[in-house]
Amino acid sequence: MIERIEVFVTELPIRLKRIFSSGSYDTGPAGQLLGKPVFVKIHADGVVGCAQIRPISPGHFVADTTQSVVAAIKEIYGPNLIGRSIFDIEAITEMFDLRLAGNPAARAVLDIALHDAQGKALGVPASSLLGGRCQDTIPLEWSVSLADDIAVMIAEAKRAVDEFGIKVLCLKAAGKKGWREDVRNFEQVRKAVGDDIVIGVDPNTGWTVPDSIAAMEAMRPFDVGYVEQPVGRRDLAGLAEIRRNAHGVPLMADESLFTIEDATALAEAKAVDVFCIKLYKVGGLTPARKIAAVAQGAGIPLNCGGLATVSTFEAMAAAHFCATIPARRTFGAAEFVFGLGPIGRDPLVAEGAPQIRDGAVAVPQGPGLGLILDEAALEKATLLREVVTR
Repeated sequence: MIERIEVFVTELPIRLKRIFSSGSYDTGPAGQLLGKPVFVKIHADGVVGCAQIRPISPGHFVADTTQSVVAAIKEIYGPNLIGRSIFDIEAITEMFDLRLAGNPAARAVLDIALHDAQGKALGVPASSLLGGRCQDTIPLEWSVSLADDIAVMIAEAKRAVDEFGIKVLCLKAAGKKGWREDVRNFEQVRKAVGDDIVIGVDPNTGWTVPDSIAAMEAMRPFDVGYVEQPVGRRDLAGLAEIRRNAHGVPLMADESLFTIEDATALAEAKAVDVFCIKLYKVGGLTPARKIAAVAQGAGIPLNCGGLATVSTFEAMAAAHFCATIPARRTFGAAEFVFGLGPIGRDPLVAEGAPQIRDGAVAVPQGPGLGLILDEAALEKATLLREVVTR
């Protein structure tokens, strides 16, 4: 039974700033809680399940903040978990729905920690709890930030390809200069990295329907690999119209996909070709598997997103999920590369952190997430700690 839950807001070793059409991605200055990741330890029957999620607000499309995640766990979710079995996932998911609907980042970090605890209790990897492995290595995508100077975007793209062997890039788009500038950016990056690299585009809802159709047509000569969420999250009719005019360029849903109900609506509307699942956005591994089932029924492949900024714990949760999906039902590559070292090593991992090799990463074989926490590093990084007990 769950005896105690510890919640930590932890400092990051670097500050990451990125630009999106819908706002900025900023982990914040040192010492500030807002923008920092939340680490959770669930103590139950001699095992400790660990997980970490960084809410990406403010400045982006998910409502959770660091403070709201801590409050949701401390005041609502945590007290209702005490005394429950770590294996009662469906009952816990129902409790989340009934006690405090929404709050996907808070739900995600708890759901992942529960799976880590289950894996440790049984001595099996988290992927074994989700249906077993279909893939042992996961190809990685690199998301390239918008920049006023295209040379900055080119340098980032070339670093991803040349230094880490990345074979899939995603260019942020819908900057202030309009879609024609996005096309010029795409052409320049394509020339810089060559024809063998898949390059997608993510306007983060910043284009209109006519802009999207025009931009996709203009990018076709440069081999655009896919377009991710060009228009607003609730504009399923607009997405469907873009898809009808895409001439074979796959259209991916991100901001439109938070829940199982969203997945069903997107499938029924025939609005997109691909679902992008981010664990912090959908609420963890349990709902991710359910959305994957909707996708399978509708013949829609899956992409795994989320930067996992300097968080190997967050990255490996996504890796275990990806491992359970057959390669033929996946699309592109997984986005969690920033949790694997390119912008800084995760200080919270004592053992088990995998390395990027030829643009891919191996899924850990150890119990749970397969990572060993550095307790001293956690104590040093802690900005705020809360404890939930009986």
